[in-house]
Amino acid sequence: MGASGVLTPRRPSLVDVLVPLVALAALIAGCLLLFGLDALDGPLQVALVVCAAIAALIALKNGHRWEEVQSAGQEAIASVTSAMFILLAVGALIGTWNLSGTIPTLVYYGIQVLSPSWFYAATAIICGFVALCIGSSWTTAATIGVGLIGIAGLLDVSVAITAGAVISGAYLGDKTSPLSETTILTAQMVGVDPREHIKRQVWTSVPAFLIALVVFFVLGFVRAPDVRDTVSTSTELADLDQLFWISPVNLLPLLLLVVLSVRKAPASLSLLGSALFAGVLAAFTQPQVVADFVAGQGNVVVESIKATWQTMATGFTAETGLAEVDRLVSRGGMSSMLLTLWLIFGAVTFGVLLEKFGLITRLVDPMVAAAKSTGRLFVTVFACAFGLNVVAGDQYIALVLPARIFRVEFARRGLAPTNLSRLAADSGTVTSPLVPWNSCGAFMAATLGVSTLLYAPWAVFCYASPALSVLYGVTGFKIEKVEPVALDPFPERSS
Repeated sequence: MGASGVLTPRRPSLVDVLVPLVALAALIAGCLLLFGLDALDGPLQVALVVCAAIAALIALKNGHRWEEVQSAGQEAIASVTSAMFILLAVGALIGTWNLSGTIPTLVYYGIQVLSPSWFYAATAIICGFVALCIGSSWTTAATIGVGLIGIAGLLDVSVAITAGAVISGAYLGDKTSPLSETTILTAQMVGVDPREHIKRQVWTSVPAFLIALVVFFVLGFVRAPDVRDTVSTSTELADLDQLFWISPVNLLPLLLLVVLSVRKAPASLSLLGSALFAGVLAAFTQPQVVADFVAGQGNVVVESIKATWQTMATGFTAETGLAEVDRLVSRGGMSSMLLTLWLIFGAVTFGVLLEKFGLITRLVDPMVAAAKSTGRLFVTVFACAFGLNVVAGDQYIALVLPARIFRVEFARRGLAPTNLSRLAADSGTVTSPLVPWNSCGAFMAATLGVSTLLYAPWAVFCYASPALSVLYGVTGFKIEKVEPVALDPFPERSS
C-alpha cells in the first residue's frame, strides 16, 4: 500500500513470467499439430490473443488497474501503425504491379538471364544490392523479391530456397545501409555514431553473406533441375508475352519507387504512390488486360479507375487457362494482408504487455547476473533479442529492450558500445523474419507467398550473422575495450 493509500503493484514472480510463456509454447505447438501450415490462417492469431489475455490477467493479479492494461494495448497497436500502412500499401502495390505488367516484365526478362544453377546466389546478391541502396528489407522483398519468386516458379527451382535467398540479401542491406531505420535506431539506442555502427557491422555481415552465397551456390548445383526444358521456357515466355505487353516501360513504377526510397520519402507513401502510378500506367500499356479484368463496356476511363481500385482492394486475377501464368499474376490487394495484420496485432500486444508489467525484466535480470564472462554475456544478449522476437513479435522491441537492459552492463565491464550495437542488430534485426508471428516473419510470408516455416531453414544469412557475432564475443575477436564506467540506468531521472 502506497503512502496515498493506493495499492502498489507487486513485482511479478518467476511463475508469473513462466505462465504466459508456457501458454504461448503450448498453444503454438497445438496450432501446428492440429492445423499444420494452415495455422497461420487464423488459429495462430487466436492463440496469440489468448496469450495476451493471460498476460493481462497476470497484470491485474499483481495489482495493476484495467486502465493500465488498456493503455498498454493501445500503445501496442500504435507501435505497429507504420507497419500496418506499409502492409496495406504493399498489398495494393502487388495488385497494380501485376495489372500494369511490372511483375510479369521482371519475370520475363529475369527468366532469360538467370540460370537455375546459380539462381539462388544471384537472388541473394540482387536483393542485397537493392536493399543496401534503399535501406529497406520490406520494400526489397515486396518488389524485386516478388518478381524473383515468380521467376523461381517458372524455372522450376525451389520457391522456399528462393525466399530464403531473398531474405538473406534483403537483411544484409537492412542492417548495413545508412538509409535503414533499424540501423539508425540501433545506433541511437546504444549511443554510437551510425557510421561507426555500420563499420562494425561489416565484420559479421560480410562473412555471413559470403557463407550464405557459398550455400546458395551449392544448393543451386545440387537442387537445380537436371535439364531445363528450353521448349517449356519458351512457351512460358510466350504465354506472358501473349497476356501482357512486355516492355521496359512497365518498369517505370519500380523506378519511381527507387527514387522515392532514395529521397527518404515515407515507405508507406512511396509504396502507395508507386501502386497508384502503376494503375494509371496500366491504362496506357495494358488496355486489354484492364478491359478483361473488369469486363469493360468500352469506357476506358471508367474501366481504368475501376481496375486500379479493385486491384488495390482485392488484388489482380487472371483466368487465361495457363496455370503457371495465372498462379504468377493472380495476387495482391490490401485484403490479402488482413490475416497478417491480425497476427501482428496479437503478437505485439502480447509482447508489450510482457514488457510494460515487468515480466520480461524479471526473466532477464537473473540471466545478466549469471553471465560472468564476456562470451556468456554475448550469448545472453542474443538469447534476449531472439527471445523477444519470439514472445514480443516485433523486431523493434527486440532491438530497443536489449539496448536498454545491457547498455549499462557493457559499460561497467569496459566493453565499447559498438560491440552491443553490432550484437543487437545481429541478434534482433536479422532473426526477426524467422518467427512466423513476428511482424517481419508475417510480412515476408504474406508478401512472398511462402510460409515462414518453409523458407526459414534456407535464410542462411539470418543464422550466420548472429552466430558469428556470438562467436566473436566468445573468442574475443574484434571485441573493442574501453575504460569501465558506471552509467546511470535511468538517465532521465537525473535530468
